Amino acid sequence: MTDLLTAEADRAADARRPRSTPWPAGLAVAAGLAAALAGLAVLGFLLDGATSAPLDWLTLLTDPVWDPTRARFGAAAMIWGTAAVCLVALLVAVPLGWAAAIGLTELTPARTAQALRAGVEMLAAIPSIVYGLVGLALLRPLVSAVFGVPGGDGLLTAGLILAVMVLPTIVAVSIDALAAVPAQTREAAAALGLTRTEVVRAAVLPDAAPGMRAAVLLGLARALGETIAVFLVIGRADGRLPAPHEVFAAVLRPGQTLTTKIGGPEAVLAGAGSAHWAGLSALGLLLLALVVLMTLAGLRRSPTGSGHRQPRPRRAARELRDRAWIAGLRLAVLVPLLLVAGVFGVLAVRGAVGWNPAFWFTPAAGSGEGGVRDQILGTAVLVIGTAALAAPIGLGLGLLIAEYAGRRAAVWLRTATVTLGGVPSILLGLITYDLVVRTLGWGKSWLAGTVALAVLVVPVAAMVTASRIVALPPARREAALALGLNRTQFVRSVLVPWARPGLLTGSLLGLARAAGETAPLLFAATVFAGAAGLPSGIAHSPVVALPTHVFTLAQDSADPAALDAAWGAALVLVLISTLLLLAAVPARRRMEADL
Repeated sequence: MTDLLTAEADRAADARRPRSTPWPAGLAVAAGLAAALAGLAVLGFLLDGATSAPLDWLTLLTDPVWDPTRARFGAAAMIWGTAAVCLVALLVAVPLGWAAAIGLTELTPARTAQALRAGVEMLAAIPSIVYGLVGLALLRPLVSAVFGVPGGDGLLTAGLILAVMVLPTIVAVSIDALAAVPAQTREAAAALGLTRTEVVRAAVLPDAAPGMRAAVLLGLARALGETIAVFLVIGRADGRLPAPHEVFAAVLRPGQTLTTKIGGPEAVLAGAGSAHWAGLSALGLLLLALVVLMTLAGLRRSPTGSGHRQPRPRRAARELRDRAWIAGLRLAVLVPLLLVAGVFGVLAVRGAVGWNPAFWFTPAAGSGEGGVRDQILGTAVLVIGTAALAAPIGLGLGLLIAEYAGRRAAVWLRTATVTLGGVPSILLGLITYDLVVRTLGWGKSWLAGTVALAVLVVPVAAMVTASRIVALPPARREAALALGLNRTQFVRSVLVPWARPGLLTGSLLGLARAAGETAPLLFAATVFAGAAGLPSGIAHSPVVALPTHVFTLAQDSADPAALDAAWGAALVLVLISTLLLLAAVPARRRMEADL
């Protein structure tokens, strides 16, 4: 009888146990293969270009002069400019982003934090071209007035623009890392008599450190890959390699980065197979090498701090320091919100035509005339298609990195993923044009644009998902194993639900960037006029889209009507991206509540 009861209990337990299904492992393998194909396509394209003509690599690395007319291709000044711009961006964005994330997670009530977080993430909804326009209108005059720089163009201006652009990525990913730290960790530290900020420093930050470092790496990849906004404010002066004692002064001067050179007119003018094209392709390889080196350096850095160390100062001094830290963290939360308000204020004034409902529902008619109805529809097609393609690949790649790969393989997978995220969008446009538009014979089409944009979204979604999985509390894993779940059941029933908030955050951040991308769409998916609002097929089915519409109109700055229409279209694009982010807040809240 006892054996019968035991057998019946085992059958009942088996019935309650989740079914074993191979899809998580299959999705991880498929996502890894898709990411590998994308990476190989980028690497193969650049290697083919760099070897298409003789190139002196020593000169490329050491010579500051870039002069195609004399077949002199030196990238030293551009390497310096890239490093300077990224350093300025990270010096501003990392401490501010980490502080804002801590303030929102540890010091703000949950409902208020959700609303404030959505406000910060609105910075991600602002497209590159809009940041470029704001930089031209506001930041350049400010830098000129404060530092006495004629015109305000320079590496500092570009770095400050990038700092604002990478800030929402650092904040959002860091919040997910902090939120994944179990409440028991905070309670145990508080029980030792630690103050509020001491709990954060001694107990929370060590556990959240891997995810917060991933936030910085994603921000770095975003900074290294940005083209349009930097292109508009950096001044684009070649051959400026400063002496050691002139470094700080040189940051105020115009310069070049690797992306502005690749994304400039030379990429279109250089003939395939020429020394000029080989030099530009070599710049792309240098950029990828920089991303790899910086990513490896970030991943190999071990977390600081361990255990719950009790500070030695007297209680009164500790409480005073605690209040000062809390005030600083709360101030850090306000800074991104003030930036959002400032950018929206500029758009609200300059893009006043965008508030008119007729502008949303009438088609464009020539330069600066009509509205943006078809551009809204084309942008929606691109964003929906990108989300459908990128979200499952991002989930699978995140599972591969955090669960299925070994420790050493995971380091290289993370490095490759961040490197893919650092590929300049202009390069993705050129590669998509070469492989999809021309070689496959699709012509310009919405699907070609979706493929290019998905490559931008997948690294962000995958890295955030992987960081979320790594932060799974050990107690949950042990409880699942104690129930007898095999690996597939554990992944499907525990890891995937746990990773969903991170996947949503990463996908939204990536889609907000993709919705505002210009360069890939110019080559692969869009035309300025003549396309229907909704495509009628797959191949040879271009669309019109808001980012390229803004970019084209902004170039005609001598025409007030065209410039007004550009600002109005920019406002529409930002409002649509903002609504997308706000609509996801309840979904993310439900996902986190279910855990």
